[in-house]
Amino acid sequence: MSDGAQTRRPPQVLRGMRDFTPRQMLLRQRVIDILRRVFERYGFDPIDTPLLEYYEVLSGKYGEEGEKLLYRFVDHGGRAVGLRYDLTVPLARYVAVHRAELTFPFKRYHIGPVFRAERPQRGRYRQFWQCDVDVVGTRSMLADAEVLSVWIDALSALRVPNAVIHVNHRQLLEALARAAGVDPALALSVYRAIDKLAKIGEDGVREELIRAGVEPKAAERVLGLIRVQGHPETVVDTVRHLLAEDAEAQRALDELAELFGYLAAYGTPEGSYILDLSLARGLDYYTGPVAEVIVREPAIGSLGGAGRYDRLIGMFLGEEIPATGASLGLERLVEVVDEFGLLPTPETVSDVLVVAVEEQQRSESLRVAQELRANGIDAEVYLGERVDLRRQLQYANRKGIPFAIIVGPDELTVGVVTLRNLVTGEQERVARHEIVATALQRLVATGRRPARERTGQE
Repeated sequence: MSDGAQTRRPPQVLRGMRDFTPRQMLLRQRVIDILRRVFERYGFDPIDTPLLEYYEVLSGKYGEEGEKLLYRFVDHGGRAVGLRYDLTVPLARYVAVHRAELTFPFKRYHIGPVFRAERPQRGRYRQFWQCDVDVVGTRSMLADAEVLSVWIDALSALRVPNAVIHVNHRQLLEALARAAGVDPALALSVYRAIDKLAKIGEDGVREELIRAGVEPKAAERVLGLIRVQGHPETVVDTVRHLLAEDAEAQRALDELAELFGYLAAYGTPEGSYILDLSLARGLDYYTGPVAEVIVREPAIGSLGGAGRYDRLIGMFLGEEIPATGASLGLERLVEVVDEFGLLPTPETVSDVLVVAVEEQQRSESLRVAQELRANGIDAEVYLGERVDLRRQLQYANRKGIPFAIIVGPDELTVGVVTLRNLVTGEQERVARHEIVATALQRLVATGRRPARERTGQE
């Protein structure tokens, strides 16, 4: 068999990557639009950074596990480069490069794709999007409270139910490890083991701690300390007593108390945040309060992570610039919104198909479509070679276009068009000069707005 006759492998998507249908993209865009509006209401400005960074920018920032998941290669210029793993390290590099141009505290949001060489599974992809808000240049716990308040407002706008923010402090974790008698050299192993508590349970954490070299009695003390639960103020008071001799722990508890005070001042609903001593967050660059937003009923799980990282930017500048931020995972959000029908999503952007019954009405159908578009209605005309009424209506039904405006010879003779609701089958004759106003009224009545005006607040 010649080379030209060899069977070619059918085209396929790279494992861990995805194509999106028009409906999926409409839902994703709607979720992004809602998040963008919430972020901007708080005064966060948008930025973007390249997908590719020098490998040295990314290397050494994510810990041992993260390093394994970095996509890295040598480009055609012989440069060692990597695909961005998250949006936080690129932000740190951005601040180092643009420091003289920024106004501090610098508040930015960034919505875009990141890449990790993960083992693909449901809800976990090699290319996925993150939606971040960060505040750079202040140590105030007000900044930490604000990014968590943004989370709460964003999830409320997306109608996600029962979201609870779990909060802890990395310095408190260190103090808990010290109080349990863990060798300081094993502190990172303690964080990583604790961070898996929800997945592997206490027995799994105990085994992992011992495997990392933590003495069995110390492992039991760690587990005993992270079991403390209750109202945030109660947990703070309890831990203050348990760690009364540890000055660093007291400073961490002071910061948490300040953070919870600001959240209360923001009007954050009671029960929407808790102090969770088992929360570790796996990334090595966190230095202060850390948080995770979790929905347990329905069993959605984690939707995002947050934390203070006061030393990360200093890796690029040689001086410490404090920062804090929060990130929501777009893939999980979209799956949740879609699975539970939290936001109505159209099948297509088009509100109306303008139909010409015969070739002679095509010019008038184009004029009608342009008039609708000029007034904010998303309108299509059929682009097929033949003018066929039945085929045009089939096209509209298959795409999910809700209305058709039919321009025929009889209608034009008396100065009207036919407006048909393709969902109910109802139709009416409308004066040609009133078609825009009538179409808008019918779109409002059916709960559908022109695409430019569709919002998360409907």
